[in-house]
Amino acid sequence: MIKSILCAVDISQPAIETNVLKTATQLAELNDARLDVVTVVPDYGMTVVGTFFSDDHVEKATANAKAALSDLVTGVIGAEENDKVRHIVAIGSAYEEILKVAEAAGTDLIVVGAHKPDFKDYLLGPNAARVVRHSTCSVYVVR
Repeated sequence: MIKSILCAVDISQPAIETNVLKTATQLAELNDARLDVVTVVPDYGMTVVGTFFSDDHVEKATANAKAALSDLVTGVIGAEENDKVRHIVAIGSAYEEILKVAEAAGTDLIVVGAHKPDFKDYLLGPNAARVVRHSTCSVYVVR
């Protein structure tokens, strides 16, 4: 039985992620499960690029991501349902953070979107594929 669903979205592509969020919401309703929604902000502070950003860049990016995530969820499922959803903003590598959040939350099902792969994805592997490959729980991929 599914009691907890984690929906991973990219807030920089709200039009694409709408279908992913709708699917996760429907699955949560069908299973009477808790819905968590996560987005991941890249961590530029730990790289050479990090020196070009101000010290409070990560805090600002996180605050903006929280607001954008709430707006996305509200726009897709409505304000009343949004209040029931746990919003999570993680910082780091997308697939690693999705897996960490799923493990910490005791997630039974991860819902993630997949896009048409670019050439670079054949070399590195997209985040959805990495989540599927390394997850300890079931993963529902929305195309």
